[in-house]
Amino acid sequence: MCRLLAYLGSPVSLEHLLYKPEHSLIVQSYQPREMTSGVVNADGFGVGWYHPQKDTDPFTYKNTLPIWNDINLPSLSRYVESKCVLAYVRSATPGQALDFANCQPFNYENLLFIHNGRIENFRKSLHRKIRSILTPDFYERINGSTDSEHIFALLLSQIENNKHRPLESVLRNTLLLLADMAKRHQVDASANVIFSNGKRLIASRFASSSKSPSLYWLKDDLMFPNSVIIASEPLFAGNWTTCPENSIISVGEDCDIKVANI
Repeated sequence: MCRLLAYLGSPVSLEHLLYKPEHSLIVQSYQPREMTSGVVNADGFGVGWYHPQKDTDPFTYKNTLPIWNDINLPSLSRYVESKCVLAYVRSATPGQALDFANCQPFNYENLLFIHNGRIENFRKSLHRKIRSILTPDFYERINGSTDSEHIFALLLSQIENNKHRPLESVLRNTLLLLADMAKRHQVDASANVIFSNGKRLIASRFASSSKSPSLYWLKDDLMFPNSVIIASEPLFAGNWTTCPENSIISVGEDCDIKVANI
């Protein structure tokens, strides 16, 4: 199970967000506390962020190395600031390739997406089924082999087909569709998802039949004022709130938080 991190709020340096906390995403890559499978997150990483002033598509930096072995990220992190950041360290599902096509965050236009969880026996269970209901554009955009990228493509297809509906509603429908497919094929699907357009965060803590992977949120901590952080594990001691299982968490531009059941 991978580890996720998302930030929305006042401009923050990547260094302050990724390296300074005592149980930072860097530490979680080699010493996670709440993983339900795997031991370390050494199969690559990725960071995505939005320009703090310009309305442009997001930037991404990825590598197939463990995050602690990347010699460029510490220097880069000192010089990049953003109001919205999504980051991830990977523990690859056995059989999944270690290549850039499988590194998150995935992005499409102004959207960034990260996923923690798995579809049980993905290649033999839901791989073909998911691809059969994608819109042609998003079917063709899949470059890698992970269940994560296929869930993103499914979400994008649902957004395309439901342009008039709120993104929270579209994510809920996507997860229910995934759960229905998993039930029909008698497999488990877990999908802790976070995606953003640079102005909002929308997240889920979800599993179709098992306990959901861990997920927390924190608002307006003294270390990160005027902000909301969503993370797989608390980054430091503080007033972290456990996201309810099978819920959607929405963070608005003013950092207001709404939680709804799926």
